[in-house]
Amino acid sequence: MAEEVKKEKAQKKSWFAGLKTEFKKIIWPDKKTLGKQTVAVVVITVLLGAIIAVLDSAVLEGINFLIR
Repeated sequence: MAEEVKKEKAQKKSWFAGLKTEFKKIIWPDKKTLGKQTVAVVVITVLLGAIIAVLDSAVLEGINFLIR
């Protein structure tokens, strides 16, 4: 039983050590790059939202036309 607990603790330690190692490999973007990427995401999100809204309205009008 004690061996199982030791083994489990060792696995947790190695998992956290691996996680820490992976986090050290991350290359964070600078402020300028982050700003550009944020603007790009917001613009694309707004455009896709507008396209979906237009398509939704068109489908709704088409269905209402068929029902009448």
